[in-house]
Amino acid sequence: MKHVRSTLLLAVLTVFFGQQAFAADDAAPPKKRPVAKEAKRPAVANPKSASAQLLDQSGQAVFQVLVAEMALQRGDTNLATKAYSDLSLRTRDPRVLERTVEIAGYARRYDIALEAAKLWLDVEPGSVRAQQMLTGMLILSNRMDELAPTLVRMLEADKEGLGANLLGLNRMFVRTEDRVAVFNLIEKVCRPFFGVAEAHYAVAQAASSASMQERALAEAGRALELRPDWEMAALLQAQIAARTSTAQAVAFLQAFVERNPMARDVKLQLARALVGEKRYDEARQIFNQMLQGFPDNPDVVYPVALLALQQNDLAVAEAQFKHLLTLSIPDKSLAYYYLAQIAEEKGKTDEAIDLYAKVESGDQLVQARMRGAQLLAGQGKLDEARKLLSEANAVSAEQSLQLAIAEAALLRKANQPQAALDLLDALLEKQPDNPELLYETALLAERLDQMEIMERRLRRLIELQPENGQAYNALGYSFADRGIQLTEARELIEKALALMPNDTFILDSLGWVLYRQGDLPGGLAALERAYGMRDDPEIAAHLGEVLWSMNRKDEAQKLLRAAQKKHPDNEPLADAVKKFAD
Repeated sequence: MKHVRSTLLLAVLTVFFGQQAFAADDAAPPKKRPVAKEAKRPAVANPKSASAQLLDQSGQAVFQVLVAEMALQRGDTNLATKAYSDLSLRTRDPRVLERTVEIAGYARRYDIALEAAKLWLDVEPGSVRAQQMLTGMLILSNRMDELAPTLVRMLEADKEGLGANLLGLNRMFVRTEDRVAVFNLIEKVCRPFFGVAEAHYAVAQAASSASMQERALAEAGRALELRPDWEMAALLQAQIAARTSTAQAVAFLQAFVERNPMARDVKLQLARALVGEKRYDEARQIFNQMLQGFPDNPDVVYPVALLALQQNDLAVAEAQFKHLLTLSIPDKSLAYYYLAQIAEEKGKTDEAIDLYAKVESGDQLVQARMRGAQLLAGQGKLDEARKLLSEANAVSAEQSLQLAIAEAALLRKANQPQAALDLLDALLEKQPDNPELLYETALLAERLDQMEIMERRLRRLIELQPENGQAYNALGYSFADRGIQLTEARELIEKALALMPNDTFILDSLGWVLYRQGDLPGGLAALERAYGMRDDPEIAAHLGEVLWSMNRKDEAQKLLRAAQKKHPDNEPLADAVKKFAD
């Protein structure tokens, strides 16, 4: 087992005060310092250090040390803790006390560790190590009321690292739930140092975490009074202000940039805030200015490219995304994704397919592979399209499911509904109550005239998700389209509409079931509303049929012909045009 010095306790203490290893919550301190990572709890302790140091003690003491260290090797932390605790009280030796704190802390006997740390500091009042250990034990024991004097002493003892240590105070209590108690402690600790900007910054952080908005803004403001060009404080103040007013935060950032035109981080945050406010032109102007000074900074290049794309400036967007690929960034998938979109927009289908295939990770993985597969399928390369989907490196069950559904959609579009159903049925066997699989396979079953399967799966989906409007609509429309169970069909569709009142396809279903029930005016009203919301060919086919049935044949034909010009390949619309031709 590793020496107990590499326990969680010591990792925590190193982060707190070791070599001034502090960092502010929102940005790094002026000088970066190494921060110890949280160590794994060791399984066996190394007995050599403590026992070797204590060989000059009495035989009884040496024996007790050996007993404790051997107990550690066996994993008996209780025996080790008791042995060292007894020995520390008897000897009051700083080396034994230190070892006691270490082992008791490792064993999570913080009461024993705390008493040993206090005794150690009493024996060696000037020991920085003892102060650090005591502080750690007070934190782990949640003895907030006793912490302030100790922390103040430690801060005073390290004049050179005072600012950095003040910035790290809040990190010590990130897992403490009582944020008001943390604020009260931080304020008490920082009060002797209120001539230092970092002290006010720390109080502002604590106040913000405790939802003390006004106090947080005031303390951030005092930090800026002491250091007017301090970007960290400006960013914190803007962050706090944005909770109540993004406009106020933007105005503050703009004023700060005017006073400090070289404030890169604040300028970057200002541009991002302007994007959030949809003030794209202003944001792009700032990013373009920054690009001149930082042409190879990904944090600048990426938003420049994205804003150009948003404003349909494809040339600039393409150039910057390509430049992004030359920079050192952890994941280039996003750049490939947007470059693929640009290539597709320019009609460069083969290039778009290649770029979509290079998206290897991230939230865009599924969408990229789906789009690439659709383009391949459009070229008649169905096998290649399916391969692109099946070979994607899905990182979750959800991604795998979406890729499979996309593959089934390709098969369905290629007029292979049975193959699509077989593909998804195989997954449904493993996940019999998966809502997406139930829905997709139900629609495929309907296309194959397997109505019993369709109905059974949709009813099961409704049981699992009684608020799923699409499930009610699919079942209701299926009944209406076949002219069966029209009363239930209408009830199902009306339920769906209540859940999703602005869904055009549910409105289409309502119009269709009303038409089937003989309510032509009601059906017409619903279909006209649906078609006004979405220029969909199948809605047009339904609307044309209702108009024809109401003896408004000229209107019907005119509507159907116009829709067919827009959607020449839609089969239901083509059937309607043929059906109602002169």
